[in-house]
Order: sequence, then C-alpha cells, then structure tokens
Amino acid sequence: MEQNKDLVWDLDSFAHRARAHEFVMGFENKLCVFSHSVNQLYTNYNIFVPREENRKLVILPNPYAHHDTFNNVDPAALVPTGLHIVPGHSAQAPLLLSIPFKSGKTKHRLVPLQMGVRLVNQKRTPENPFLPVLMKGDLREMNASTPCLHLHALSLAKMGDLSALDRGAIARVIQQRLAALG
Repeated sequence: MEQNKDLVWDLDSFAHRARAHEFVMGFENKLCVFSHSVNQLYTNYNIFVPREENRKLVILPNPYAHHDTFNNVDPAALVPTGLHIVPGHSAQAPLLLSIPFKSGKTKHRLVPLQMGVRLVNQKRTPENPFLPVLMKGDLREMNASTPCLHLHALSLAKMGDLSALDRGAIARVIQQRLAALG
C-alpha cells in the first residue's frame, strides 16, 4: 500500500468521522475507485479502517480478481462533475444527488439519486454516458455533519489507449453498479 497513497483516504478533517465512514461503506463495490498514481480503475475492492488508524479509510482491491482492475486508464479521462451524492433525510430515505445550477438564487437541487442520474444522462449522448467514479478527496463534508461523495465522470472518448472491448467493459460495470445504488 506504500506505493499507492491514492487508496488511503484521510478522515482527520471530518467533524463526524463515524458518520462519514458509515456513509462511504454503503458504496463499497458499488462505485468504482480510480488511482491516479498507478492509472488503475478498481471495480472490486473492500474499504478497511485500520484499528490503529481510525482516522483513515483504506481501499483494498481484491487481489484475487485481477479481471476487475482496469489498467492504463488515462487520468485525463476523469473530469470533476460538481455532482455530489448525499444521504437522504432519514435512514430509510433514498440517496440524493446534488445537482448544481449555473445561475439563479438556488445553488443546487437535491433529487433522488436514480432520478438525478437519468437527468444527467438525458443531456449526454449514448456514446458518452454518465460514468461516475470516485477518487481520493471525493469523500467530503457538505456541512458540519453531512458526508457527501463528489463524483468524477469517466469520459470514454478520452480513453483512446484502451481497446473498444475494455472501454465497453468499463462502461458496463460502472452502469451496472450505478443502477444497483438506490
């Protein structure tokens, strides 16, 4: 893990570390994680909190599932979206997507996650679907007590070094995982 610091996420700045940890655990193996330092995209991983380091989260790729790791993913293919996943207002409420507005008095709108994903995809072409990915730094606090996940989007058009087969496999796994989130 020494070589890949992108997979160690620090929770020092969080006022409510336990809530942030609990929130992000719900996304284990549901959103893919990208490591900039090794240009890999992980689709099969565990999130671990070392006992001696309760202020850190460690992403552990499954060492027995090499087929679930995509190599040579160009970091330029990942773009920040300004979209955030936030918890619902209660434990039973669905996850919400915070969609920013470019103008007006309201800075963002909260919609149920799947509805938000559909809205975002309506503005995209089938060749360029919304493919959200997490990176180090994407786990944030929206306010003093609400954790959120900023989303990066993977652009298939900027992944010319990968074969069409690999690009299609990446798109499929991200879309399948995203559909399973509620």
